[in-house]
Amino acid sequence: MTTTASSYTKKLNSGNEMPVLGLGMYKITDEREAEKTIRCAVNAGYRLIDTASAYMNEDGVGKGIRECGIPRRELFLTTKIWNNAQRLGDVEGSFSRSLERLMTDYVDLYLVHWPVPGCYLGTWKELEALYKKGAARSIGVSNFEIRHLEELASVSEITPAVNQIEFHPYWYQKNLVEYCHAKGIAVQAYAPLARGAYLDDDVICILAVKYGKTPAQIGLRWIIQKGVAVIPKSAREERIVSNGEIFDFVLEDEDMDAIDQLNKNYRSASLPEDLRDVAF
Repeated sequence: MTTTASSYTKKLNSGNEMPVLGLGMYKITDEREAEKTIRCAVNAGYRLIDTASAYMNEDGVGKGIRECGIPRRELFLTTKIWNNAQRLGDVEGSFSRSLERLMTDYVDLYLVHWPVPGCYLGTWKELEALYKKGAARSIGVSNFEIRHLEELASVSEITPAVNQIEFHPYWYQKNLVEYCHAKGIAVQAYAPLARGAYLDDDVICILAVKYGKTPAQIGLRWIIQKGVAVIPKSAREERIVSNGEIFDFVLEDEDMDAIDQLNKNYRSASLPEDLRDVAF
């Protein structure tokens, strides 16, 4: 890489530094594939690994982290609590099992995966306790809209360090990002490539030619310049390396504006089955 991705970080309201670029581990369930993917990512300069209990790969992620050749203290590890554990009130138990599978005694960021109605406020109070113990060095949320964040703020002691949301040129959640930034909440984009949905868009392709970059790099760079961190998912070495090569160029203002106009409120990731009747 021309510029080392690991040198780009965002300071969280917890005081910890979070890498701007990370590796998403969604759907990478084979243990050997997980190990290989993590090794490739750290060799390409990545230092953030994002998983979740629902991804069913924390064992592989834990082994991959141990075998990747980078000290644990130099890595930023994120995992999340799933909906069933919230409903059962099994927050501490779920967290302990995640630590065991990940073979670590702490995570750098622990997230509420979804705002489960009737549960997420209580879940957050338990995350606050984990944070105070030091077992989760930062705590945050995922898929929270403004209304969820406002309700959380009314009962919480600690402001979420991160809100992880789907964010890309086809779903430019401008108001939500601006709200989070105003409250000191970092935003991290999952599905930043929209499962490939915008990579053939004429505007993106024209800009790719202009900057000598791939369409994916244009989309990821647009996100970065919006002040949002990214966790693109891939198990292919060439794509992992390419996705990291986004720190050696800057999109001009007029090109940023052109990408802004591509918004379609397009959700590429599906809602969990147990939340499909809930308004999001």
